[in-house]
Amino acid sequence: MRVLIVEDEQALREGLTDLLSAAGHEVVACEFGKDAVAFGTEQFFDLVLLDLMLPDLDGVEVCRRLRRARPSLHILMLTARGSEDDKVAGLDAGADDYLTKPFAVRELLARINALGRRAAALPAEPEILEADGCTLDLGRLEAVREENIFKITPREAGILRWLHRHRARAVSRGELLERIWGSSRDLQTRTVDMTIANLRQKIERDPAEPRILLTVTGAGYAWGGDEER
Repeated sequence: MRVLIVEDEQALREGLTDLLSAAGHEVVACEFGKDAVAFGTEQFFDLVLLDLMLPDLDGVEVCRRLRRARPSLHILMLTARGSEDDKVAGLDAGADDYLTKPFAVRELLARINALGRRAAALPAEPEILEADGCTLDLGRLEAVREENIFKITPREAGILRWLHRHRARAVSRGELLERIWGSSRDLQTRTVDMTIANLRQKIERDPAEPRILLTVTGAGYAWGGDEER
């Protein structure tokens, strides 16, 4: 499985990374909640090990944002606080399971394996999309049009995933800021517009007349490509 570890205590973060890597999992680790939101929305993970107490965004808010962005993502919350209220808050935010520190290694691995079996039983989100003659390989971070290969960034892949997942409606700039960048949706910036413009240069047949990433006046952006193959 591909696992994201979110833990601000360095020794535990490194210990968990070594443990899960030795167990055959591919591991990415970070210590801040905002980084976790960015990684979790831009990249594919089967499972997130999420500490409740983080130095910026707390684990409950991180869990809530990841759950909204990736409904099928499995989240195992880790915390030194074992009160019933904390457990309920984590589960209400969308956590699948809850483990109180200190925990036994065998129990942690057993719970991870159980969540992995659940993940394997669910249909995966498409990693390859076909849109207006362009093949978007989100796993490899590549766009292919007429045998020309263009590299796309993890953030650009996150935008494509989000717009495709919500292709029945327009997505606001604020929503993209919150879901893909992990920033406040009220932030006044042209970052989203600039990123979309750069992405259009890579994937659109004619960036001046986009057919994949559509601008919806007064609302934001929408997916205009074909269905995935």
